[in-house]
Amino acid sequence: MNERSDKDNPDQASTGQESPDTARRLLQVRDEIDSIDREIQGLINRRARCAQEVADIKMADAQAAREKGPTGEGQGGGKRAEQDAVFYRPEREAQVLNRIKERNDGPLSGDRVAFIFREIMSACLALERPLQVAYLGPEGTFTQAATIKHFGHAVVSIPQGTIDSVFNQVEAEDCNYGVVPVENSTEGMVSHTLDNFMDSPLKICGEVEMHIHHHLLAGTHTSFNDIQRVCAHQQALAQCRGWLEHYLPDVELLAVSSNGEAARLAAVQTGTVAIAGDMAADQYGLEKLHQNIEDSAHNTTRFLVIGRDEIPPSGADKTSIIVSSRNKPGALFELLEPFRDAGVSLTRIDTRPSKTEKWAYVFFIEFEGHLQDEPIARIISGLEEHSILLKPLGSYPKAVL
Repeated sequence: MNERSDKDNPDQASTGQESPDTARRLLQVRDEIDSIDREIQGLINRRARCAQEVADIKMADAQAAREKGPTGEGQGGGKRAEQDAVFYRPEREAQVLNRIKERNDGPLSGDRVAFIFREIMSACLALERPLQVAYLGPEGTFTQAATIKHFGHAVVSIPQGTIDSVFNQVEAEDCNYGVVPVENSTEGMVSHTLDNFMDSPLKICGEVEMHIHHHLLAGTHTSFNDIQRVCAHQQALAQCRGWLEHYLPDVELLAVSSNGEAARLAAVQTGTVAIAGDMAADQYGLEKLHQNIEDSAHNTTRFLVIGRDEIPPSGADKTSIIVSSRNKPGALFELLEPFRDAGVSLTRIDTRPSKTEKWAYVFFIEFEGHLQDEPIARIISGLEEHSILLKPLGSYPKAVL
């Protein structure tokens, strides 16, 4: 006999104020929810078993290719085969999430449903092989939040002290991927990230967009009247400049390596507060003295996912390139004209000083489409005729969430 009581099941507990008819209807709906939950759980585990089967197929294929080798001689090794097998497919994941959003009919929003599936996919991928992803740390930064948003909570996120270190970790194959900030909607491009692409062989594999909400955070030992200094990354200080000038005009502003580091300092120093986000507040046990102090309500930061492999088309892609032309009148027009003629939309263009020639500049151009698309291939071919440097940084799926 399966007995059940409200005491054992809080979801079905009565408030003691419902009418008998209301209590009966609530019980029916909650019974249906329990039934649906069991069905969902079974389907999730069924999906996880399929993910394990995919991993087995990939491993067997990689092992067979390695044992055969280019000369037909064995070069085997299970560990090497595991390294050769491609478990994470950014274009496939983007296609799945976009289809989920397209077929969603509510009442949950498409983004919310896609977020749920992102976590399911993350957990299933971890059954195949947990991804190791380097990010600009320490813990509690917006870059860590972007890493989790893109890869899900099952990823192994590894903080790095600098953007250079993120690139180095991926280049050395110590991490599968890296996540770095590239631009903010109010403060512009992150030049250090762009400069790293000049010499790095890494490719852009994806992008993440984050709505940034900055909070004024303090340890339990610091009240608003005790504030002596505000710590944050220099970009966070700039994004909150108006609020700080109005409410804390005489307080010292201290730029540090990251908002996560600012939160760490606020947790241990009386009189020090940090500008950081929810993740940093949770990580370091800080209280929010004021919320959403950013000057722009539409404050957004974009992050790039970097890896070692080129990504096949997903059907909704962007491409980024570095290009430098000869220093002559109309040079920039010659670079941009092929995009106009082909009807290709540019989504970003920025400049950085050339490291090899005085008063020369390198252009970072981002546009819609994939390098394998015929119109894009023609544009790239044309640019080669008018440039002294052309370096494709990769094609990658547009941000889904």
